[in-house]
Amino acid sequence: MLKMPQQHYIRFLREVEGCSVNEIAERVGVHWRTAKKYADQTDWNASMKKRKGRSPVMGPFMEIIDTWLEEDRLVPRKQRHTGVRIFQRLRDEHQFTGGQRTVLAYVQRRKNEMELDRAKTYERLEHPPGEAQVDFTTIEVCQDHRLLTYKLLVMSFPYSNAAFVYPTPAENQECFLEAMKQCFEQMGGVPQRIWFDNLSAAVVHIEKQGERQLTEGFQRFCAHYRFEAVFCNPYSGHEKGHVENKCGYSKRNWAVPIPIYEDHEQLASYFAEQAKRDRDRQHYALNRCIADLWEDDRRKLLTLPEQGFEAFRLGAAVVNKYGEIRMDEMTVPLLGMSTPGSEVLIQTFWDRLVILNGQHQLIREVSRPYTGRSMDIPWSLICNGWLKKPRSVTHSQFLRMLPEILQEYVTVKDLTERKGRLQALAHWCDIYTIEQIQEIIALLGQNTPVTRITAVLGVKYGSRDLPVTWEETLSPPGTRVESSLQRYDQLVGVN
Repeated sequence: MLKMPQQHYIRFLREVEGCSVNEIAERVGVHWRTAKKYADQTDWNASMKKRKGRSPVMGPFMEIIDTWLEEDRLVPRKQRHTGVRIFQRLRDEHQFTGGQRTVLAYVQRRKNEMELDRAKTYERLEHPPGEAQVDFTTIEVCQDHRLLTYKLLVMSFPYSNAAFVYPTPAENQECFLEAMKQCFEQMGGVPQRIWFDNLSAAVVHIEKQGERQLTEGFQRFCAHYRFEAVFCNPYSGHEKGHVENKCGYSKRNWAVPIPIYEDHEQLASYFAEQAKRDRDRQHYALNRCIADLWEDDRRKLLTLPEQGFEAFRLGAAVVNKYGEIRMDEMTVPLLGMSTPGSEVLIQTFWDRLVILNGQHQLIREVSRPYTGRSMDIPWSLICNGWLKKPRSVTHSQFLRMLPEILQEYVTVKDLTERKGRLQALAHWCDIYTIEQIQEIIALLGQNTPVTRITAVLGVKYGSRDLPVTWEETLSPPGTRVESSLQRYDQLVGVN
């Protein structure tokens, strides 16, 4: 086909200068049939007809090749079909009689068409099966009778409304990558495309043209699991609105009442179980179960790599003259393990620090300290609130956060006695820790009078209730005698 200027020139020679077809062919340098086609053409509308190609050899095998190419997107690149391997399988398994060049040409054309189809789908911002969104949300949890601020990574699938979550103590890169890895293992695969906001654990800087400079650790993670990372525009959380809503849903439904846990594994198992149960409900818009829709998502997941990604940050430190190193505002003694002045390597994982010598041999492994926000539960205020409605104690979420001994102590059936104990506990909590109160009640027994518990607490922990030293100021000067509290100790039976 000639270009439009050439077609227009042929038309000019015919209409304006009155040239014959042979003259036009000679002057333009084309075949006379081509010259006649454009010289006498009357309809210049753009043709919308699709050319139908004849494929007598490949026709019966196109569907087979298309199926293999679609399935290849779900497996690692090194295990995908090459054009040669497709030809070999067609020849050996399906009695294909055509040539290898024919197969290679069709495979290349179909790969280009599939890439174009996927690009069009993404431009429309649709959410096909196998596509996920990720975000962090902040929750409060309880451990050892203290409230801790935790981060919950939420990975949601807009197509099915399924979600997978994992709690972490912080939002740093190691925690972020570990949480995503754990979500992948829960779902048994990897989403093909994941939407993120511009969190610092993944994005170092946003260029003027919108290009992201990604952290090296995140780039390695993406390459390891083979998914495509897509980032929202700055301050445009609505572009991943599904996970934004899912974060609020998970806090309202899975973190109320406040979760209580003894170790991290228990907390992670709790949230994983909550997310699994949630998939048994109906979809908010479709009249189908989320678990059934999730199967469509699951079939589109990429396969997990044989080895999981080890997310850590590698650093170095010099052992000081005291045989210590400083890392993450923490002093780690290495006396007897490494000589002062020597350099050690530090692998910073999300939950631990691994210290290695110059030969990469393990020296020591310690838990990673976190300085996130934590707070003591205001037990005094809570007890005063219980005093207003003593019957409500058994329905309070804070009751579960008390040690079992204190739970039993404040839930005595007699309401009058319960009020007395609540009033005493409110007073004790202003002065002593929960652990100290628990220890004394466990020592003396549940039915010990409040006055005796108060006295023992004062004697053992030197509180304001019973001072260790007492200065008498009422007697006139010269009449004061030295006093001792040993007789009081004998009365309450304290040695």
